[in-house]
Amino acid sequence: MFSWIGRAFIWLFGTAAACVLAGIIVVAIGLAMAYPNLPDISELADYRPKLPLRVYSQEGALLGEFGEERRNLTPISEIPDVMKNAVLAIEDSRFFEHGGVDYKGMVRAALANLGKVKSQGASTITMQVARNVYLSSEKTFTRKIYEILLTFKLEHLLTKNQILEIYMNQIYLGNRAYGFSAASETYFGKPLKSISIAEAAMLAGLPKAPSAYNPISNPKRARSRQLYIIERMQENGYITAQEAVEAKKEDLKLRSGTGDTRIHAEYVAEMVRQMIFAQYGNEAYTRGLNVYTTLNAGDQEVAYLALRKGIMDYERRQHYRGPERFVTLPADPAEAEDAIDDVLANHPDNGDVLAAVVLEAAPRKVVVARANGEPITITGDGLKPVQSGLSDKAAPNIKLRRGAVVRIVQTPKNTWEITQLPEVEGAFVATDPRTGAIKALVGGFDFDKNKFNHVTQAWRQPGSSFKPFIYSAALEKGFYPGTVINDAPLFFSAGATGAQPWEPKNYDGRYDGPMTMRTGLARSKNVVSIRILQSTGPKFAQSWVTRFGFDQEKQPAYLTMALGAGSVTPMQMVTAYSVFANGGYLINPYLIARVTDHRGHIISEVQPPDLAQTERVIDARNAFITNSLLQEVARSGTAARAQATLKRPDIYGKTGTTNDAFDAWFAGFQPTVAAVTWIGYDTPRNLGSRETGGGLSLPIWISFMERALKGVPVSEPTVPPGVVNVSGEWMFEEYARTGGVSSVGVDTSNSPVAPSAPPPSEERSKILDLFRN
Repeated sequence: MFSWIGRAFIWLFGTAAACVLAGIIVVAIGLAMAYPNLPDISELADYRPKLPLRVYSQEGALLGEFGEERRNLTPISEIPDVMKNAVLAIEDSRFFEHGGVDYKGMVRAALANLGKVKSQGASTITMQVARNVYLSSEKTFTRKIYEILLTFKLEHLLTKNQILEIYMNQIYLGNRAYGFSAASETYFGKPLKSISIAEAAMLAGLPKAPSAYNPISNPKRARSRQLYIIERMQENGYITAQEAVEAKKEDLKLRSGTGDTRIHAEYVAEMVRQMIFAQYGNEAYTRGLNVYTTLNAGDQEVAYLALRKGIMDYERRQHYRGPERFVTLPADPAEAEDAIDDVLANHPDNGDVLAAVVLEAAPRKVVVARANGEPITITGDGLKPVQSGLSDKAAPNIKLRRGAVVRIVQTPKNTWEITQLPEVEGAFVATDPRTGAIKALVGGFDFDKNKFNHVTQAWRQPGSSFKPFIYSAALEKGFYPGTVINDAPLFFSAGATGAQPWEPKNYDGRYDGPMTMRTGLARSKNVVSIRILQSTGPKFAQSWVTRFGFDQEKQPAYLTMALGAGSVTPMQMVTAYSVFANGGYLINPYLIARVTDHRGHIISEVQPPDLAQTERVIDARNAFITNSLLQEVARSGTAARAQATLKRPDIYGKTGTTNDAFDAWFAGFQPTVAAVTWIGYDTPRNLGSRETGGGLSLPIWISFMERALKGVPVSEPTVPPGVVNVSGEWMFEEYARTGGVSSVGVDTSNSPVAPSAPPPSEERSKILDLFRN
């Protein structure tokens, strides 16, 4: 009996041993066959992941980034211990002890699957690197074999710190963020070196399931995992009990919009993206290029806010177009809250113009709700923009009622106002006229709403802001600021125009008779400009304005050119006005200062132009006298608000409003900065009978200049050679001898005085009175 049992036991043992041996042989053969097919991992010794294209201001403020992956390649020595410890505590506490495969962890995971212990993962950090870098996510026996083999290979080739560095830079953590450095910026808006224990624990919870533990979209689950990781950090001795208590109490400040940049320069970032892509192709999004622009971050933010304020101020003067949508809100508060969340998800905030849903509406009080569920009560002046929508007679499409989707903004008094998203658009650009460096650029009200860059792409009529170039041309023909031009009605027959009869009018409909060229520009008299162009010659003026960078074919040689009837872009305008500002040089604006690789090595760099080696397009004396005219516009003319507000004399510029009020401009400069503002509708239409460049665009320009000129010394112009002062007015020296053009369109036959040079200023008004009589 015993011998039979013994033989049976021996037979079973032998069979089992043979099976095990056979299994070992099969596995060994499998491993031997699989090992040569493993990918070459030697490149990981010099780890280079896909790095996005990043765009910065001149000071290094991030303006935007482009690429499938947001990633900051951070050496292991620069990753703070608190972040490494949080990751090790939850992902692989024995990382520095095992050889790549944690057998204890595998046993623990197996017991967890049987329900014997608390669930824990068996994948080590090295195994995760092998899987994330080289293998697919499919769960098959073959893939697991390859994962283990790759793990041993990685452990053999790389040090523990190299493996940990790859993991902490490679792992996906949600919101397009790869690696903990990018995640810290994405979720907390701060560099990784500055994070706290609580923040590190929150980030360490993301690798397991980036969507499920996203602190923005799933705050409750993320919070639960964060607390568990803090406990694990304490258990492993990385933090003390007191530090754990404090970390659990810390109130984390998450970034509200993970896609937003701190500086609003979306149009600039897109311009850079297009330029870099044109040069590098798809590699632009993976090489980790850093592009440093000429933008000043402070100037850019002021320009962005000033343009939005100007547009919203205009919007408050427009009729109310009604809510963006109407939804039915359930009576149950919880269901109503869900409905509000759903509708607001499809109506995102537009900067500081926030979306909300009306809960109740009455003529003197409206209550709205935001996505956070908190009700906001709006009364008094906050209801003025939407009074028509609160009237009992309001049409259904504009009637404010429960379920209406509206926009609200916070006022300077910290109260709320109901408003609407503007339909009008705008543009702002500022450059250094001495170098062409772009200091600020805002291509529209909001990039997400309208990606059309109005600074570079909008071809619009410049209106009266084009007149200085006509005046500049006239100076070359003998005109001077004291030339007297008759501001009297003009009429051109169909025979003269070759088309329809034309009777140009001044903006205000008034005609004030003879006045000096200086006064004509300061008061932006259309008839005066037409008479000047008529005398100068449209063909000559057309050729002259090309010196400033304007396209000849877009400035037809007709008298309407005097009123700015051609087509320009805001970028062309700032370039052209810079010629006056820098004394006569045409300098092309530039945006990219330098490009570096991800290690900071310079790939290309732009050297600012030297004016002494730049071709002059107009004489210094022409620029000087034109500037004196533009200074008068900013002192006493249509832009008098500029010098009055900025309280400095070195301000020059010109307002511009097209005859049909489709476009409102202000273009001007101080010798260190030139800037242009434009307001108008994309599909041109009347801005309003009382809307002008001085009322719409000038305030935006002034707001920017208040910041841009802070601390900048007042510039005193130097009189260039070839300019003389005759009886209080500037003239070209040769025309002072010959008299130049003393008057245009003025009958001086009955005048006791018809001077070739201007009389003293105190006598000038008396002579003009005689001309009027």
